[in-house]
Amino acid sequence: MTAPAPETEPTPPPGRRERKKQATREALLDAAFRLFASKGYEATTVEEIAEAVDVSTRTFFRYFASKEDVALTSQEEQFYAVLDAFRRRPPEESALTAMRHAGTLLIEALEVDGLADERMSRFDCLMRLTEESPALRAGSMERTRRKNDEMTRAIAERMGADPERDLRPRMFAAMASTAFMVAADAYRMGVCGFGSFSEAVDAAFEVLEKGFAEY
Repeated sequence: MTAPAPETEPTPPPGRRERKKQATREALLDAAFRLFASKGYEATTVEEIAEAVDVSTRTFFRYFASKEDVALTSQEEQFYAVLDAFRRRPPEESALTAMRHAGTLLIEALEVDGLADERMSRFDCLMRLTEESPALRAGSMERTRRKNDEMTRAIAERMGADPERDLRPRMFAAMASTAFMVAADAYRMGVCGFGSFSEAVDAAFEVLEKGFAEY
């Protein structure tokens, strides 16, 4: 069960130039993950990714700082989108309820736009790549540490807690991250018969909200 998102000012549609830039960026991401899936992360070069989209390497670097950046950016963008939505949830919601609604509603929006399966496919590919590439795994772990720190600060702010003195924000950040990962694995593997990723996320957070005492 989800709650409606808080009202926000409508976002004006992007202009033609911005749409073209976004299309180029998405084309580079698509090309990168196709090459990663067929050749592996280490064997794929920036030059090959750019060539697949018929752009120069200079153009590639206008959008991404490195090959690692193009591999990890989708996951980062989704994380920060959820965190932004979490910060904008009504202040009367608990941290757990706010995170549940932020994550579920964002994923539902991706599903409506037909983008959820593409994001999940990239996630699956990234999981395989990090198992195969020590360099990418190290970069992913470092970014995950930074993201967990940011989530801890956002949770502490909502709780009115000092994360340097109060363990709850760090525990909650770890718990929320695990809920998203468990939901992703359950949906990918067909566990519990979830019809969508958003349904799996909502169910994972429902378990957390109810707690385990009854079990």
